[in-house]
Amino acid sequence: MTAGAGPRRAAIAGWGMAVPEGKLTNAELESRNIGTSNQWILERTGISERRMCAPDETTAGLAIAAGNAAIKSAGITPGDLGMLIVATCTPEQPIPETSSFVAEGLGVRCGAFDVGAACAGFSYGLVVATGLVAAGTDAPILLVGAENLTRVVEPTERGTVILFGDGAGATVIGPSTAGPDGPGVLSWDMGSDGSAAHLIEITAGGSRQPTTPESVAAGAHWMQMNGPEVFRTAVRVVVESSNTALARAGLTTADVDWFVPHQANARIVTAAANRLKIPAERCIVNIDRYGNTSAASIPIALSEAADDGRLSDGDIVLCCGFGAGMTWSSAVLRWGRPA
Repeated sequence: MTAGAGPRRAAIAGWGMAVPEGKLTNAELESRNIGTSNQWILERTGISERRMCAPDETTAGLAIAAGNAAIKSAGITPGDLGMLIVATCTPEQPIPETSSFVAEGLGVRCGAFDVGAACAGFSYGLVVATGLVAAGTDAPILLVGAENLTRVVEPTERGTVILFGDGAGATVIGPSTAGPDGPGVLSWDMGSDGSAAHLIEITAGGSRQPTTPESVAAGAHWMQMNGPEVFRTAVRVVVESSNTALARAGLTTADVDWFVPHQANARIVTAAANRLKIPAERCIVNIDRYGNTSAASIPIALSEAADDGRLSDGDIVLCCGFGAGMTWSSAVLRWGRPA
């Protein structure tokens, strides 16, 4: 369905981000003697460095910092929030949900829940927030994407350790009644393919394979990924989902001012953009400095682009997330604070 067909649209009222000070550079990875080099990593991923949490930094801590920044940007207080949504695949702990810790850190008692769609988590959450606004929610909604992925990748596994970093991004979302030409989410597309769930997974620690000394010894709690197959699947679903969302908004890629894809791999972004016929200068890419931050990557990119002036009121922005599950979600929005 097309979101925002009625008088109320969900628009982004504020934004913010938080990343750890610690960095994991390609030079550091090269020194681990895991069969890689700075040039090898750059050619295959486009990543120069990624942010890495200190031992006392957690997913919730990053989410709280990013959330507070977004709240300040929106010109509201935490008490104004009507809902908190946290997208993450690296939760604070198995029970309760990470949103509980974030709500406590922000000092709010509104509804709070997690979205677990991996790297598509933020775009999934954006669709959920859009639905809440369309259903009549008037109070601002805080949507946070936060991850601590360096804790779940095996330090000597070349296929994963070179990719993932830590960080959080957040947006405050509220209703806009400026009419058909006003700001807000214009359309969206969501999907999943459970038959591809094995492509990215952590097999132990759940009800299927509870934590045991044997599961720990076997390394079953580290992330495992089939990189080549993920690449092929990701490019296809990004193109299909983006085109579907644009068509539902009555737009084409020629109308897109900014393409903000999940920052999984520079080669995936380039391949998808080429197939969509979106030129490189209209793609927002920051994977070189942060790596793959999963659910945090799109809001971090939006926050940076908004702060440095690339995003202007009225711009058509296409966001597309894809990740483990396999999940994917695209959203088309006209940039601008609620009016």
